[in-house]
Amino acid sequence: MTFASRKDALEIENEKPWEERERPATLYRMLRDTAQAFPDRPAISYQLLSGPSDKAETLSWREFHDQVCQAANLFRALRLGEDDAIALVMPNCTETAVATIGAAVAGIVNPINPLLEPEQIGAILRETKAKVVVTLKTFPKTDIAQKTAEAVRHAPKVHTVYEVDLGRYLTPPKSWLIPLVRPRNPNNHHADVRDFNKEMAKHATALDFEDSAGDRVAAYFHTGGTTGMPKIVQHRYDGLVYNGWLGHRLLFTEKDNVICPLPLFHVFACHVILMSCIKSGAHVVLPTPAGYRGDGVFENFWKLCERWKITFVITVPTAVSALMQRKVDADVSTVKNAFSGSAPMPLELFKRFESAAGIEVIEGYGLTEATCLVSCNPPEGEKKVGSVGVPFPYTDVRIYREGEDGAPVECATDEVGEICISNPGVYEGRTYTDPDKNTELFYHDRYLRTGDLGRLDPDNYLWITGRAKDLIIRGGHNIDPADIEEALMAHPQVAMAGAIGQPDAHAGEIPCAYVELTEGGDVAGAELRDHCKVHVHERAAVPRHVEVLDELPKTAVGKVFKPDLRKRAIQRVYDAALEEAGLNARVAEVVDTKKRGLVARIEKTGSLDEEEPGHVLGRFTRPWEWAESDSQAPGS
Repeated sequence: MTFASRKDALEIENEKPWEERERPATLYRMLRDTAQAFPDRPAISYQLLSGPSDKAETLSWREFHDQVCQAANLFRALRLGEDDAIALVMPNCTETAVATIGAAVAGIVNPINPLLEPEQIGAILRETKAKVVVTLKTFPKTDIAQKTAEAVRHAPKVHTVYEVDLGRYLTPPKSWLIPLVRPRNPNNHHADVRDFNKEMAKHATALDFEDSAGDRVAAYFHTGGTTGMPKIVQHRYDGLVYNGWLGHRLLFTEKDNVICPLPLFHVFACHVILMSCIKSGAHVVLPTPAGYRGDGVFENFWKLCERWKITFVITVPTAVSALMQRKVDADVSTVKNAFSGSAPMPLELFKRFESAAGIEVIEGYGLTEATCLVSCNPPEGEKKVGSVGVPFPYTDVRIYREGEDGAPVECATDEVGEICISNPGVYEGRTYTDPDKNTELFYHDRYLRTGDLGRLDPDNYLWITGRAKDLIIRGGHNIDPADIEEALMAHPQVAMAGAIGQPDAHAGEIPCAYVELTEGGDVAGAELRDHCKVHVHERAAVPRHVEVLDELPKTAVGKVFKPDLRKRAIQRVYDAALEEAGLNARVAEVVDTKKRGLVARIEKTGSLDEEEPGHVLGRFTRPWEWAESDSQAPGS
């Protein structure tokens, strides 16, 4: 059956309930079934360097299965059980994929973003009570080993650290140089340090313990915060299998080659892509430890697609923006689709990418709290650019608002409210490891409150119009504005501060801040931005723009009224973009509409080709319209 509309999704659901579907009960059984079905087909390929002819390693499904079993046996040999956490502080490589699945088979895998600071990594290790950590051996141009060592020093339950040496992927003469330039790792902590590959090789290639009887918590993923203490989300086998089943049923077969330059510590790469490949037998290609951020990846991307005969490109809007600054300089005729997530893609970027690469773009929506997948623009149906498509089979999306009595009221078609979700990836009542964070997280004890504002149109396409939560999402990473505001409030001349996300053509949005000074204060915005560079602890959270206002807009109870700040930021950014392009147009006002959220209304200031503003403003995700257009008046 095709997946071209919500009707198709419902017909798939009506075949039988999810609970009655024949599906693997555990992650190991899903892997075992695929390894038996396609033992000699490629499972995973990895190359340390980005060149189209650089050394690469490929594991077949039989080899990947065998190594996963060895890793799982290694962890169980340390007397770890199903309830014990095994943390991974790793960039992408073959061992990351092997350890991720092996840890989820033996216990609970806990992937951690290696870009976090040591205190954040240590806090996650303590929160999850991790006993084992898999990380890098010291290697040039990365401080992952050093940060992990410092984090382990403050995580008393960690008793063993396994190291992976990326030097094994190099060929002479580069491999000869590594021992000479390898940074020193102090390892000034209490845990034993061992070589991951050497220790894993001592174990059998079949499980030497009984697989889990059925569904259980198998993964801890932290939310994508770049500042503050991320929340820890619990994922069960059923959610992992559901993501894999969706990918197999709707997208991939064993004949597909999928390039995924996204980090495996994130649910998009791990749950959406790796699980889909495990279920379908598709081949996943991981270029460089840092994925898209790796040296030469953007320059060589299309040649890598040609090398591996890629059929699916996995991407995010920030990567597409960078790719569009380079020529398509290779044969990409095998590529069928690009699957994009993490943030909405601006209309102009969407059109340019499809035109330049000849690739159809599928935009999707997911979140860590739902074990990821929620909806996508159907591969074989209408793609409404700007929407995040229709809910997947077995995913029930409801839009709720609070009634006068505080009880949830379901919104009508096209009425904006909070997006709430129920599907096999949602762990009702136990989403977070911290019980307090699950309080008031669900409506009717079933529907996860996402914190995103949106609406369902008459065709059941989901549109995200804003966020009930006040997060700034920079290229898929969550930034808590409170951390920026606290840093600004530490300045003696700042009386009040409000941080928001301003539109950005590359990252979707980036932090900016507005401040009100104390009486007699005379500090300038540039000086306050320098203050933030010192006092905001995560570089990605440092505001790009800080502006001093005579008085911040406030609510009746004295809180900063951020919708007005967002309107101000949209007008400033859009006016600057129009001026830079030399167009006779400006933002007349920014209005808050029921269906589209904040919309910039543009007016002409002279002669103008009416198509030109679309090319400029289409690079941003926030919508715009002509001020004099009756057909697109606010609220349409």
